[in-house]
Amino acid sequence: MSSPVSSEQSTGSALDPTVASLLKRDDAGLVAAVVQAHDTREVLMVGWMDDEALHRTLTTGRSWFWSRSRGEYWRKGDTSGAVQRVRTVSLDCDGDAVLVTVDQAGGACHTGDRTCFDARPLLAEATAP
Repeated sequence: MSSPVSSEQSTGSALDPTVASLLKRDDAGLVAAVVQAHDTREVLMVGWMDDEALHRTLTTGRSWFWSRSRGEYWRKGDTSGAVQRVRTVSLDCDGDAVLVTVDQAGGACHTGDRTCFDARPLLAEATAP
């Protein structure tokens, strides 16, 4: 499996160095990208971004991710039609995750469901002790 390409090695423009300096990447050079519906604030999915995927997301207005299983970049909706139009991108306080709010067309999950988090709750509703 190949590793993500750093923005310096890519053929596209590099991620803004100021933004890049704020990121705390894992050993594979990735940060978690939590995707949330802009209108409902529902969490839709989690993907992984390196500098280049984040750069593409920031500059194209579409969600780009690094596929750890396929070892390649992918833009959400190119094969499924479930396009994500990016509204905002925010960095968390630790710099190891980004929150991407989107206008979602169709289901965000590869199963076709609107969200990847609605099928198997581990705790349906907590009750106060």
